[in-house]
Formats: sequence, structure tokens, C-alpha cells
Amino acid sequence: MAKYRYFIELSYDGKNYHGWQTQPNATAVQQVLDKALSTVLRQLIETLGCGRTDTGVHATEFFAHFDCDHLIESQSAMDNIIRGLNSILPRDIAIKNIFEVDAGTHARFDATLRSYQYHIHFKKDPFRNGYSWLLRDVPDLELMNQAAAIIMEYTDFSSFSKSNTQVFTNNCKIYNAGWEGNSNGIQFNISADRFLRNMVRAIVGTMMMVGKKEIPPEGVREIIESKNRSNAGTSVPACGLYLTEVKYPFTL
Repeated sequence: MAKYRYFIELSYDGKNYHGWQTQPNATAVQQVLDKALSTVLRQLIETLGCGRTDTGVHATEFFAHFDCDHLIESQSAMDNIIRGLNSILPRDIAIKNIFEVDAGTHARFDATLRSYQYHIHFKKDPFRNGYSWLLRDVPDLELMNQAAAIIMEYTDFSSFSKSNTQVFTNNCKIYNAGWEGNSNGIQFNISADRFLRNMVRAIVGTMMMVGKKEIPPEGVREIIESKNRSNAGTSVPACGLYLTEVKYPFTL
């Protein structure tokens, strides 16, 4: 039987989930989405995501693909499916779009760029709780941006990777990394072709060492070249981390 492949675009608040990927003893976004898709499409659906986010991490843009036994023949039919999904999904998961792609298109392996933001605020705010990291002291942004420039010179990020992960390489190409102020505090922006598990949170933790003047910006160079996770900073809380963009070499 012919299969039809679809991309699904969604966003989610990760506060109540143990990350994207389905797990046996915890609730994950993928598990909830697959159940909803299977209900609406009336067949067993298993999605494959553009990556995995850790427990408590949010996504303002996320893509997954799935195969369906039948063709969704019209835009009105697709709109009804999206409305149906959003009506049964919890409020912290929202479907933005579903569209057909070629049978060989892959949400994870075809992605060419992923972007994350990490948010930090400095005044107690009940509306930022769970969505940004509250710090007491403001770190030195100029020093942290010097460290960010150094990070972009490297490709092997073993020092920022969770140990014992099943990946063939710890090499990543970072296209952009830097800090900026916003209306609520500060944020770190980073884009790369791929990310290792826990990589962004470990980088931010290391940047905090620079911003607090515990190490100079050049100290980041020594940490990266050591290829030793224990030399890098502590991983910062997941609440401030957002996957914000995923790009593909074709028009979505």
C-alpha cells in the first residue's frame, strides 16, 4: 500500500513534559502528539521529530514527519485535521500546519540549521517563572560576547556534550552565537547545523563563568580544546531554553 508523507509544524510549552522523545515511564510531547494524530486520522501514526529537546525545554518552532495510508486531498480537509488536533491536544501543544512532502523527506536528517534562545531575567516575575532563568546579579555581556566569538572558531564540542550519548561525532558548525538585552533581561542566541545533547545549556553555563569574571573569555578556548565535559560550566536550568527555528534546503 502506498504511503503519503507529511510534515507537521508545531510549538509547545515544555514545562509539563519530559522532552520531545517518547519515553516508557514519563510523558513526552511526541507521545501525546502521536496519540492525537492516531485518533484524528484513524490509524496508527508515529512521528519522527527534527531533533530532541530535553525535559522542560520549549519550542516555538518544531517539525516532525509522519506517514499516512491515505492522501489528504484538499486544503479544507487539512484545515479540519489541524482543527481536530488542536481541539484534543492539551493547551501547551499547538499545531500550526501540516503539508505533504516527498516520500524520502526527513524532518531530522534534512534539517540544515537549528536556532535556540536562552532567556535570563533579574527581577522576580511570576509570569516568567518556568520560562526564563532568574538570576540575582547581571553578568558582563561584553565579556560573554567575546567568549561567544571564540566558540564560533571551533567545531568539536565534546566539552559541552552529555557523556555516553549515541552519536558518531561531536562536531558541529556554529553559524551565529551572541548575547543581547531584551525587555525582560538578556538572551543568548545560537544557530548551528546540529547540536549535541545538553550543548546549549552547557555553553550558557560556561558563559556565566565568563560573565561573572570567574574565568577570562580566553578560558573558553582551553575548555573546548580539553574535550572534557567536567572542565566546562554547570548546565543551566531548562526553563530558559527555546528551540526557535529549524531550516531546510527546500521551501516549507
